[in-house]
Amino acid sequence: MAAAGGRNLPWVEKYRPRELSELVSHRDILSTIQRFISEDRLPHLLLYGPPGTGKTSTILACARQLYRDREFSSMVLELNASDDRGIDIVRGPILSFASTRTIFKKGFKLVILDEADAMTQDAQNALRRVIEKFTENTRFCLICNYLSKIIPALQSRCTRFRFGPLTPELMVPRLQHVIQEEGVDVSEDGMKALVTLSSGDMRRALNILQSTAMAFGKVTEENVYTCTGHPLKSDIANILDWMLNQDFSTAYRKITELKTLKGLALQDILTEIHLFVHRVDFPPSVRIQLLIKMADIEYRLAAGTSEKVQLSSLVAAFQVTRDLIVAEA
Repeated sequence: MAAAGGRNLPWVEKYRPRELSELVSHRDILSTIQRFISEDRLPHLLLYGPPGTGKTSTILACARQLYRDREFSSMVLELNASDDRGIDIVRGPILSFASTRTIFKKGFKLVILDEADAMTQDAQNALRRVIEKFTENTRFCLICNYLSKIIPALQSRCTRFRFGPLTPELMVPRLQHVIQEEGVDVSEDGMKALVTLSSGDMRRALNILQSTAMAFGKVTEENVYTCTGHPLKSDIANILDWMLNQDFSTAYRKITELKTLKGLALQDILTEIHLFVHRVDFPPSVRIQLLIKMADIEYRLAAGTSEKVQLSSLVAAFQVTRDLIVAEA
């Protein structure tokens, strides 16, 4: 819950769960870890999954449950991507922390390596040996977003848990708790927009909520979309309408004006239009052609090409689609 005196803290930190019972998601994973702790049989852990799903909060809550405040610093070593974690760090601080025994205290030490997928191949290989050698008095917990970036040898030494994106049913009660505590005015469509835009990332949802509340005072759908610079549904509907019903130059001009006026990125427009294309009733062969062209445009955008050229390509793709539909009819 909110820490006392945490008035100036970002809400993400202010409302970060401090105990396992406060975490809202992945009950099955939490109950398993809880059982490991209560039976004093904690293995090496590897927590992976998209950002904002509670991986770091889970292991920090475990550490708080395992160690009292005064012994926390001597028993827990936490390193994340902002710390240097090359092979020298694995052979230096991590090795010396893991190899020193705990006097007067029974139990094991805990090494938390956050964002472990940013570690070099050499550092991971060196870590493999350290984990093996000091299992007796140290447990390692690796946290990462991409499991494929962790070498198989490390994966096999850890118990893996995947933290999937949070469902709206889990996110809404937690967001409502923060809204109540902070006294924010949130409309129903505003809440829906928060959940949609954060796509299962609790951290992102709280950040959007805070920035929208600070900027506009009231959190509505329009304010949330404006604050994140995301195109509104009505804007996307207009763009689609122009591309399918206007001639090329008019459609291109209107979309360019809207982009400039609202500061929209073509990448975001493309993502939203993609969802609309699935809903609009196109003949299957036409839809397939259009989706392939849109995928090409997205790929070229990711490679850093000119937005103007790609926008004209997008408009052209829709105009060809329109002509195909007319020809088929």
